[in-house]
Formats: sequence, C-alpha cells, structure tokens
Amino acid sequence: MEERVLLTADQIRRALVRIAHEIAERNQGVSDLALIGLRTRGVPLAHRIARAIQQFEGVLVPVEALDIGLYRDDFFTSPLRLTLQSSEIDLDVTGKGLVLVDDVLFTGRSVRAAMDAHIDLGRPKAIQLAVLVDRGHRELPIRADYVGKNVPTALDESIRVRVEEVDGRDEVVLLRGGEA
Repeated sequence: MEERVLLTADQIRRALVRIAHEIAERNQGVSDLALIGLRTRGVPLAHRIARAIQQFEGVLVPVEALDIGLYRDDFFTSPLRLTLQSSEIDLDVTGKGLVLVDDVLFTGRSVRAAMDAHIDLGRPKAIQLAVLVDRGHRELPIRADYVGKNVPTALDESIRVRVEEVDGRDEVVLLRGGEA
C-alpha cells in the first residue's frame, strides 16, 4: 500500500492553532464553550486546540471525550467488530456551545452519531464541527465549520491521521492501493 504524507507534525500544529483562533473568533470568545473529542484521535486533537485557546485567551476550555459506537447507524449490521470505549461527558451540555472535534470528515455518519449522543444529554445552544482533514464524499448533509486541510480523495483511497498520543508520531497520510 502506497503512503503519501499530506501533513507533517508542524503542519498539524499550525492547522490546530488556526482552528483554535477561528473557534474563538466565531464564538466571540470561549465562555460557555466546550470541546468534544470523538474517540479515538479527536480527543487529543481537542486537547491541543484547548491548549492553543488557553495560550491566547487565557481560558482553559473544557474538553470531553465521546465514544459514538452505540449511536452508529451500522452498529448491528457492520461486519467490523466495534470496540466501545468510555465516554467522559461530565458536562451539562444544556445551553452550551459545543465544538465536536474529529480527525477526518468523510461520509458524515460519525458526526451524525455524535450529535445524536449529545441531544440525548441535553439541548446545547449550538453544535459546531472542527476536523483536521475533510476528504469529501458526504452521505449526509453535514459540513465542518473548521477544517485543517481539505483533501479531495477517491473512494478507494483513505486518510490515516496519526497523533503522538495514540500512534507515537504526528502525521496525516493518504493511502492508495490495497484495502482502503
């Protein structure tokens, strides 16, 4: 399988800092805002965005972790074995602005599942979406509010995001050939 590096560690850092600034600007500050990282790689990305916001706003935005496994629309039909991880949502989401953070936006189904999970927890004021990579091919009418990099892909290609906290290094690669 052929790999091509799309984002280096430094490019990922810059993209996340830019996203942090865009979040603060669009929300006119960060009061009553929380970042929700989608397991697995969205969680460390959300923490990095929160640290960047803290550097220029002086406020540490709360970060929660969400496993969307039980909300997936293919939970009972997927041939893949789903491994459920814990969600760490201690925050009362009612009236808060939420920014869902994920590594890759593809069909939109993971984002739909995350929104369903949060609606079950309360009624947020607004839900926004930040992704490191948007690769296109939406199956649902979902778009990201904040994007690190748009990468048009073919359906037989895939994007792999590697983060230091999970994979031991930071990079985004495009995979071609073999199983995508």
